Amino acid sequence: MLKAVLFDLDNTLVLFDEPAFYERYFASIYRSFADIFPPEEFRSRLLRATMALRRNGGEVSNRRFFLDAFTEGCGHLVTELWRRFMKFYEDEYDKIDVEVNVPDGLYDGISGLQQRGLKLVVASNPIFPLMVQQKRMAWAGIDRFKFDLVTHIENMSFVKPRLEYYLQICEKIDAVPGECLMVGNDAINDMVAGMTGMKTYLTTDVGEIDYSSLRLTVDKDSAPQRVREPDFSGPFADVARVVRELCR
Repeated sequence: MLKAVLFDLDNTLVLFDEPAFYERYFASIYRSFADIFPPEEFRSRLLRATMALRRNGGEVSNRRFFLDAFTEGCGHLVTELWRRFMKFYEDEYDKIDVEVNVPDGLYDGISGLQQRGLKLVVASNPIFPLMVQQKRMAWAGIDRFKFDLVTHIENMSFVKPRLEYYLQICEKIDAVPGECLMVGNDAINDMVAGMTGMKTYLTTDVGEIDYSSLRLTVDKDSAPQRVREPDFSGPFADVARVVRELCR
């Protein structure tokens, strides 16, 4: 029996040009650290620390693991550097130009799932603070809905595509994988949830995305060798039908 539905966020619930946005993000955020790191060193540290999150074995939060990697060689600045990250997200993140759309059926779909009493999770890769996840949720206007869990850098100890990421979500919402449906647009990071026993739905609203210029968590050497095919695939608007089937 279905108990919970997990949603990826970027280009699943909110549609936008992700690679273009993150190029503007890099161009903006480095200025908050310009007196400490040259632009290329800052970018290198940020990318290296973000990709290092795949090696977090669960002993510490992703925030702690990220900061240890980011501040390598300058650990005495860890408190100040995290303060600058948070100040940037609070004051500057909203100023980055972004044009967004939402998939057809988004609001009615989420509302219908809530009426069924299902637990709803925003299962966005937890590489950012909650503040950032909430701001991106607001882009899509879904911040008005109540979600049982939003994964972020401080409340998770694994990232996608680690299977432990999905198992940790199950622990937090008191569900087993077989009671969950993972909905997302990423054939690797999201559909890997199927290997835990979750049902999976690959959304097609955004089409093909070229991530070649965006190396946030792209690391071919640590990617899973085999990814389970999705149980279902189609536009977001069809998720409601699939949920009805799984709830029979």
